[in-house]
Amino acid sequence: MVIRNIRVIDPADKTDCIKDVFIKDGRIADPLDPAADNDPDIIDGTGLIAGPGLVDVHVHFRDPGQTHKEDIHTGALSSVAGGFTSVVMMANTDPVIDDPSIVKDVLRRASEEPLHIYTCASVTKGLGGKELCDHKALLEAGAAGFTDDGKPIVDADVLRRAFSGIAKLNVPVSLHEEDPAYISENGVNSGSAAESLGLKGSDRMAEITMVRRDIEIAKETGVILNIQHISCAESVEAVRCAKREYPSIHAEATPHHFTLTDNAVSEFGTLAKMNPPLRKSEDREAIWEGLADGTIDLIATDHAPHSADEKSREFEKAPSGITGLETSFLLAYSTLYKRDIVDLNRLFELMSLNPAKLYGLNAGTLRIGAPADIMIFSPDESTVYETSRSRSSNTPFLGRTFEGKIRYTIAAGRIVYSS
Repeated sequence: MVIRNIRVIDPADKTDCIKDVFIKDGRIADPLDPAADNDPDIIDGTGLIAGPGLVDVHVHFRDPGQTHKEDIHTGALSSVAGGFTSVVMMANTDPVIDDPSIVKDVLRRASEEPLHIYTCASVTKGLGGKELCDHKALLEAGAAGFTDDGKPIVDADVLRRAFSGIAKLNVPVSLHEEDPAYISENGVNSGSAAESLGLKGSDRMAEITMVRRDIEIAKETGVILNIQHISCAESVEAVRCAKREYPSIHAEATPHHFTLTDNAVSEFGTLAKMNPPLRKSEDREAIWEGLADGTIDLIATDHAPHSADEKSREFEKAPSGITGLETSFLLAYSTLYKRDIVDLNRLFELMSLNPAKLYGLNAGTLRIGAPADIMIFSPDESTVYETSRSRSSNTPFLGRTFEGKIRYTIAAGRIVYSS
């Protein structure tokens, strides 16, 4: 395959230029290789942008156990429609991914899909926060890292023992940072948003206290720590300060946290219910600043499918979370790039190169010899997000018109999505 006359963005070496991209045997090929241009399929890239395929290290495919919401196959379809060529699944399935046999099973089934799918295993047995898993055995079975996402690890001694062991394995631990002691009802920010629903909600200190605590334990133990779905200005500042002396602290931001504020709860109800909750405009601006200055390393969707029946319950009883794979790049493009918060190289760094680096994945660049994982985007077209390829469509962005359109997703040299 040859992609002709396309604007190429490669954050690995800060490339931003018009050129041809050659693909051979599933990899980016040298244009001087005589076989690279041997009767190829041709994509006219005039007016389009090519970047390395997007990488999402925080998705919930609900498989096994909750496949009425999503399964590996429908999650894969949603991923490629959003420009993603690599994703990392979370471990809060049923049963929890806390045993090597479960790791092997989900990876075997994931290998049949048209993109690269990895999985984390849990830090503690059954996400119970007490008994540590056999992390070495889980890693040997194929786990990419560890997380109890969906639940915080409240016991500091348990976390310290986990960090000490995982540090020796040189893979990341990704943590959901919400102390339940500060939460009356989850999914909505305490203050005016919660009060409008007759609730007390989730105080910002739920996140701030755990972020500060876990940074200190990470520094003590030498673990690679990723703060998931950061939502508070104080948390962003804690990460900023920590990274100056300990570069193995990382943080991710979701598109919903850098796009919406807690006012969205009044408009969208349970479709704007999530953990941690949407915060204030000053928190959103702190996330923008963190994404721009390197404090926040990556963008991750926290793609969290739920059925329409579940989301139609009254606010307190409805589950938290929204889908996000198909709108992630479109939201980042409109909210971050079009407002000059980040340039395109930084955007692909946040959405491809950095998440790949965090998990040690062979992705995130379009250099010669790299896997031919490519997202092709049209800045001059628009997207009306009317239907979802996910099994669920619990998102406040359904029906929205976005500037820009994902035209192709190419994984290992094959077109796996086109529009």
